[in-house]
Amino acid sequence: MIPRYSRPDMVAIWSPETRFRIWFEIEAHATTKLAELGVVPREAAEVIWAKGDKAVFDVARIDEIERETKHDVIAFLTHLSEIVGPEARFVHQGMTSSDVLDTTLAVQLARASDLLLADLDGLLAALKRRAFEHKMTPVIGRSHGIHAEPVTFGLKLALAYAEFSRCRDRLVAARKEIATCAISGAVGTFANIDPAVEEYVAEKLGLTPEPISTQVIPRDRHAMFFATLGVIASCVERLAIEIRHMQRTEVLEAEEYFSPGQKGSSAMPHKRNPVLTENLTGLSRMVRAFALPAMENVALWHERDISHSSVERMIGPDATITLDFALARLTGVIDKLLVYPENMQKNLDRLGGLVHSQRVLLALTQKGASREDAYRLVQRNAMPVWRGEGNFRELLKADAEVGKFLSAADIDEKFDLGYHLKQVDTIFRRVFGQS
Repeated sequence: MIPRYSRPDMVAIWSPETRFRIWFEIEAHATTKLAELGVVPREAAEVIWAKGDKAVFDVARIDEIERETKHDVIAFLTHLSEIVGPEARFVHQGMTSSDVLDTTLAVQLARASDLLLADLDGLLAALKRRAFEHKMTPVIGRSHGIHAEPVTFGLKLALAYAEFSRCRDRLVAARKEIATCAISGAVGTFANIDPAVEEYVAEKLGLTPEPISTQVIPRDRHAMFFATLGVIASCVERLAIEIRHMQRTEVLEAEEYFSPGQKGSSAMPHKRNPVLTENLTGLSRMVRAFALPAMENVALWHERDISHSSVERMIGPDATITLDFALARLTGVIDKLLVYPENMQKNLDRLGGLVHSQRVLLALTQKGASREDAYRLVQRNAMPVWRGEGNFRELLKADAEVGKFLSAADIDEKFDLGYHLKQVDTIFRRVFGQS
């Protein structure tokens, strides 16, 4: 991933130095258990740990060896033998390359998940704070982009909170599913290595032993993981688009924070553009794009091939780094979001009370009008207001046919904004567990 959209903690997980350190730990833990089982000398395992644990693995040297061997794990093992000495011959006993590569990827994805979960926690905290701040701030609800009925801005943010809470639950499940260890040897039969080694390495690395591998960890696990990241990205985009729409000049109900010295346009000095949420829309597209190749990786030839390998070298870092950045950016947007209640009220009033049309419709049916007649009467008085002709409440009062069912006082009662918001407390309790 490019540095512009990267944060250092997540980048570090995918660095060559981190990868080789995990490779070493897998090999060293396996050797320790093999020593306990009497397969290799205990002294050799101790030397491997003593020399390797303090070593700084030379990435350039490993790359140099790989240019000759054309095999990354062999290149690392060769470099490790340069550090450890003769005892290195006891490393990788009964193991295959996928044992190291797949288990390392599991460690990296688990660590990446922990950072993403922390990101989600930060976003949820910001959403909760702003939701309660604007719990009763009225704003027009829209369907198809058209004025519908009143909601509150707090409800919009509560919806996002519930959405990202589900995302968090999904990621916890995806982390559990991806965090498996395979030390089962060629074609996964444990023919040359005891299953106890796998159990030991898994425990040391905070993983779960893979129940059955085919030499590689089954890729349905990875497909679900990256699909989960894609769903989270879609939720990022949904909220970003909501803010982008609310920032339009004709709407201007909320707006990204515009910092001192910030410039919106190279040509038009007056511009204040929703650049952060537009950026989040683009980044979300990228994260979702990584889900499809992960799903295509599920179908490998027989017990293994490496068609998945090149894909995962890209999507592992790129998907997690991009989503980490996006979640942090969205948290900042929500935390500093400028909210304009006056404009929200102005937009609510823009259609002269048409937002109460359903209440009038229902009142007519409850007073004896058929639903078809009630709909016709309400729509007949609504359409002139839609064209900017007259006031909805007054037109209803002047309609003799409406008057057969509803008095002026009945009509006035249906234009109470608070009626639409009476269940906000109930919804907040459902979402947050409190009012």
